[in-house]
Amino acid sequence: MKSTTRAVVIGGGIAGCSTLYHLTQEGWTDVVLVERDELTSGTTWHSAAQVTNFGMNQTMVGLKTHSINLYQDLANDPDYPINYHHGDGGIRLANTQAQMDGYAHFKSMAKGMDVNFEVIDAEECARRHPLISTDNLIGGLWDPMDGDIDPAQLCQALARRARKAGAEVYRHTPVTGLTQHADDTWTVHTEKGDIDCEVVINACGYRVNEVGAMMGVHHPVMSMEHQYFLTEEIPAIRDAGHRMPLLRCPISDYYCRQEKNGLLLGFYEQDCKTWGMDGIDPKFTNALCPDDLDRVTDVLEGAFARMPALMETGIHTVVNGPITYTIDGAPLVGPIPGKRNAFCIIGLRAGLGEGGGHGWLLAQQIVHGEAVYDTWCIDPRRFTGHTNVELCALKAIEDYQNEFRFHFPHEHRPAGRPAKTTPLTPVLAAEGAEFTVVNGWERVDYMRPDPTFEETHGYGFTEVFDVVARDVAQVRDHVGLAEVNGFNRIEVTGTDARAFLDRMICGRVTAKSGRVGLGYMLNHHGNVKAEVTIANLPDGRIWLGSAAAAETHDMDWLTGHIGTGEDVQLRSLTNDQTILILAGPKARDVLSKVSRGDWSAQAFPWLSVKEAFVGIAHATIMSVSFSGELAYEIHIPNAQLYAAYLSLRAAGAEFGLEMFGARSIESMRMEKGYLHWKSDLLTEFNPFETGLDRFVKMDKDFVGKAALEAMVTNGPRVNLVCLQIDTDHAPAHGGASVWHDGAVVGTVSSGDWGHRTGLNLAYAFVKPDCPEAVTVDVLGGPVAAKIIPMGPYDPENTRVKA
Repeated sequence: MKSTTRAVVIGGGIAGCSTLYHLTQEGWTDVVLVERDELTSGTTWHSAAQVTNFGMNQTMVGLKTHSINLYQDLANDPDYPINYHHGDGGIRLANTQAQMDGYAHFKSMAKGMDVNFEVIDAEECARRHPLISTDNLIGGLWDPMDGDIDPAQLCQALARRARKAGAEVYRHTPVTGLTQHADDTWTVHTEKGDIDCEVVINACGYRVNEVGAMMGVHHPVMSMEHQYFLTEEIPAIRDAGHRMPLLRCPISDYYCRQEKNGLLLGFYEQDCKTWGMDGIDPKFTNALCPDDLDRVTDVLEGAFARMPALMETGIHTVVNGPITYTIDGAPLVGPIPGKRNAFCIIGLRAGLGEGGGHGWLLAQQIVHGEAVYDTWCIDPRRFTGHTNVELCALKAIEDYQNEFRFHFPHEHRPAGRPAKTTPLTPVLAAEGAEFTVVNGWERVDYMRPDPTFEETHGYGFTEVFDVVARDVAQVRDHVGLAEVNGFNRIEVTGTDARAFLDRMICGRVTAKSGRVGLGYMLNHHGNVKAEVTIANLPDGRIWLGSAAAAETHDMDWLTGHIGTGEDVQLRSLTNDQTILILAGPKARDVLSKVSRGDWSAQAFPWLSVKEAFVGIAHATIMSVSFSGELAYEIHIPNAQLYAAYLSLRAAGAEFGLEMFGARSIESMRMEKGYLHWKSDLLTEFNPFETGLDRFVKMDKDFVGKAALEAMVTNGPRVNLVCLQIDTDHAPAHGGASVWHDGAVVGTVSSGDWGHRTGLNLAYAFVKPDCPEAVTVDVLGGPVAAKIIPMGPYDPENTRVKA
């Protein structure tokens, strides 16, 4: 066995084998995989092994397409062909119009990735799958590329190709410990000896946290028992003359696919069960859990009603094995938070279908620093310290129970809430707040107009439309107050702090005390990595602020770039303080009543910062605005948050102050041309393509400059534009396709109604030669749209400077 290598992959299922193979494809051939038992002896061997192109966003569709193409190549390998039933087709059923609207959106989104779905009616569903009934059925989404694959053959084929490229695979080699050294390299301790390496990759399936504990981390992954059975022969399948399409049913919580001349039928029962919460038997390998068909009786009854042929056949084999879930159902593929040279590819509940693509994207991150797609939707850093075992279990159960029921826009399910709160959370709840969730934080989405108000979630405009219109008018004409909790805040100090930030940010970093600026960090490929506000406090401290979801992401990026001997200290204040936003033309009047000092536009102009008191609460106040109105960000230590809130509410009474929420902020930022991290600010595009020219100074050095210069020479690949959409029944959702002359010319990144302008707005990345007049898919149908200048509301910024 090797004693040194470039990377060690721990785990020999689909995640590990795919990563090993793709590392060799990216040029790293001196790599090793270690497996405690045989390859595929964990979850992979008993997988139902369905391979679909369906995904909730374009990154997921792209990685699944890669999987399908890779598996076809493996199946056609004349030296080592594998069993892959490719292109049988698959249907996701629906019995509500809201589900059908979602399918129409997913069809449009997939088209932007050159994937062709169909939305079909109930009769067409039955024509394509003659075993199903159309009772209580509206229609479905057809994926022509759906199929299934042999799990063991797939992994052996990937391992075989990796070995041919120079990689080595060590079976029956349990890992006993991990040691990280001062230079961030690792030693992997095994029962057969130690291996020194640059990079370690956790691909351990349901044993993920056994290996995680060896490096002092806990991964938000939980295992669930999952049952399926194989039927005896079904004559209608035997005599059909073709393979039956796969079926996924959110109505009755089951799926099925053809297995020989019968069916493989899997269940997502409501009375589901976690597995391994109190530890896993070391001898549990190539093993299953005890059968428990009583638990799936309710699901089985629904399956019988949808497919009556099931009542005429017997059960041949029952399989009950663990599968892994994360808190939001998507896998964790990328850098391990807080660690250097450590990666994971875990929580792959649909590992066989997706694993080829996940290993592809992870290998790119390891070798090149970034992948071809923005991978935030699967990034392990999207979760932070609130993700404990109990929360993981609650969310895994909830996700399991809703396996085929996708999240609607603005839908936040109740399990595991509230995870993070502030002293104001119960106060605002009592006042009628409806909450959204941002990195675990309960943040006000909107204020319900009455206690009985409920939103009907869907892809069109909902009952909240009028609520947001009222709140936006309040902020435009009077004054509003909003709590923004979880905002990422990093304090930067040290004699080299300013030089460090100047190197990290691609634009000018103001050195003037008491001033606030906006800056962008690029990755080494010259594309947008992060957006930060930079506040120079009077005592020399510098505050960096960014999106709540970026808490771990930005800290890791900054920490990793502090040079040897550089005097820079970073301290997170994210969980210590909360922002109260005071916005509207009467905001200065309210602030002046609760805080001593001169708050005039002359004394405290736009983009200023100073420390003061709000009532008795110490505050750091910034004159910045995400709404496009005169506004102040008031940063308050959480211990005094309630006191500051009471002072502002009391002072605002005479000015008609009212609370507003995140939904209103989203509407207003769209009208101002302000961008949202990981919707409009992506690692796939550079700042010029994203319309951030004024924030780039090419006459200075910064991370990613050389790559950016090379891209500029070649011209833009895309341009981010603002679209005015000619409809008032629904917004354009992220991922929707933009069309011209029958071809896709772009993709929507975000959209919402602008209540002050009366415009249905969307941002989209489009081809550089895109004409002004286009069409945009809204609920799956083409709607006329045109490109307009970014930020149609108050383009001269007169209101924020008032």
